[in-house]
Amino acid sequence: MNLIDEAKKEITALLAGSYERAAGKGLLPAGAELAGTVEIPKDTVFGDYASSAAMAAARAMRMPPRRIAEALVSQLDLTGSFFESVSVAGAGFINFRLGPKWYSDVIRAVEAEGAAYGQCDIGHGERVMVEFVSANPTGPMHMGNARGGVLGDTLANVLKLAGYDIWKEFYVNDAGNQVHKFAVSIYARAMQEKFGEENYPFPEDGYHGEDIKELAHGFLETSPLFPEGAGEEAWLAAMAEYGLARNIPKMKSDLQKYGIEYDRWFLESGLHQSGFVADTVDKLSKNGWTYEKDGALWLKTAELLRKKYISEGKTPEEAEKLDLKDDVLRRANGFYTYFAADIAYHRDKLETRGFSRVINVWGADHHGHVARLQAAVDGLGLEGSRRIVIVLMQLVNLLQDGQPVRMSKRTGKAIALNDLLDEISVDAARFYFNNRAATSPLDFDLDLAVRQDSENPVYYVQYAHARICTLLSMLKAEGYGVERAGDLSLELLTDGTERDLIKGLSQLPEEVKLAARDYDPSRINRYLMELAARFHRFYNACRIKGAEPQLLKARLKLADTVRAVLENGLAILGVSAPEKM
Repeated sequence: MNLIDEAKKEITALLAGSYERAAGKGLLPAGAELAGTVEIPKDTVFGDYASSAAMAAARAMRMPPRRIAEALVSQLDLTGSFFESVSVAGAGFINFRLGPKWYSDVIRAVEAEGAAYGQCDIGHGERVMVEFVSANPTGPMHMGNARGGVLGDTLANVLKLAGYDIWKEFYVNDAGNQVHKFAVSIYARAMQEKFGEENYPFPEDGYHGEDIKELAHGFLETSPLFPEGAGEEAWLAAMAEYGLARNIPKMKSDLQKYGIEYDRWFLESGLHQSGFVADTVDKLSKNGWTYEKDGALWLKTAELLRKKYISEGKTPEEAEKLDLKDDVLRRANGFYTYFAADIAYHRDKLETRGFSRVINVWGADHHGHVARLQAAVDGLGLEGSRRIVIVLMQLVNLLQDGQPVRMSKRTGKAIALNDLLDEISVDAARFYFNNRAATSPLDFDLDLAVRQDSENPVYYVQYAHARICTLLSMLKAEGYGVERAGDLSLELLTDGTERDLIKGLSQLPEEVKLAARDYDPSRINRYLMELAARFHRFYNACRIKGAEPQLLKARLKLADTVRAVLENGLAILGVSAPEKM
């Protein structure tokens, strides 16, 4: 249950009733529509919720807003409601102050819903795919993949809690130029191992990591060395197969170690082998969106983009001025481009498998590809501009001793995910990589991630949970267990820090809703840090052990409720909730 939403709905209902009574007594003109918004003000000194209904009705009623507000307040009946008082402020804001019933209902809601607390149903079961990481299987996963993995996985968790039917997928680019370059790189290292580096040049654009040398060495140990009559292409095919058969399982195991499981690993090669790429290109041609030039088949990307931008509000003149270019779908040699395969993949998602929306977590360097892909899928009649959502992720800067860490000792590339998880815990990695919105660059401080103090945000949140568990254990030894909310005097929780803490508890369903709406799971991190801070303030201000028994029991229940909500929130992030630290 979202008690924030429930409070807003009740205010709307209370004001509607007071308007009917005020109109019936001639205090306000009848027949007007009472609208306006209900918000939580930044400064709650005048009230916990504020309605602008009086100001919204001023023109229709031809009355000053404050006079309307005073008439509405005079007819309000708060009996049995969430609110204990109401007042008028400023030009006509109607301010409501929460009462004991609302605060008690928050605790009861957490108790009743348990591990499900935080759920909402804005998704109504809509089938949504979240595709994330999708790293090339030509080498170890790096820091960008580490961030994308957590953002995608946590976003999927948020969307599932928000009522969506979620499917998680990894798109394996096991075909095309990058796999050919991968095979050429292994081949070159194998030749160098057998005949000496000085006798076989390594391609400048090849993959230079130590992992390629390891694959070449392994291949030579398991395969006969270049028998007479075997062509280079046969060896390249064999080496690509060998390398992929080792790299893809390694990627799976690394991501499992990271706490990420997919519903499917989708192979790009399958799209080519089934003829689906060719069929998709044929469909674009039948729809009039392709042409031939210099032996290649081109997509009318520029025309599709102009159509897309005009539909989104640009004028034809503005769209015409953009530097838009067409794309090759099939090269003169008959091979389909990566873009053609990507279009086919998204057709498969939307048309064949019937997802109503697909969300891709991509690196910011793919920015120029977003509109082109959406427009191409528009050309298939599948509403790509509406149904394809791209979350662009900014870069990660890894720091140690205040200095950037750029290289992995093992691979010679940007530091690999597996190397990172040898240095810090999975909990720290998952919390940190989700600690800022995808649109913001992220500084990942290795030194801070392993610190065990309040400066480390994941430690700060986990410590709050462990602190509560220790408190519960200590009081249980003294004969005080956590009782059911219905058996307690929760109305005794009137201290400012207690009420502030309960307000924090009420916010998890709202944060899940907003995180799903904005595709921003980092809201959950900020929420948990704030909830932990509110708990620490409450714990320092309100004595539990030694308090009057009824108050002790109520405060103990409040602490246990915070424990449960912290555990729920950490579970969204894929982070553990330790009982001892």
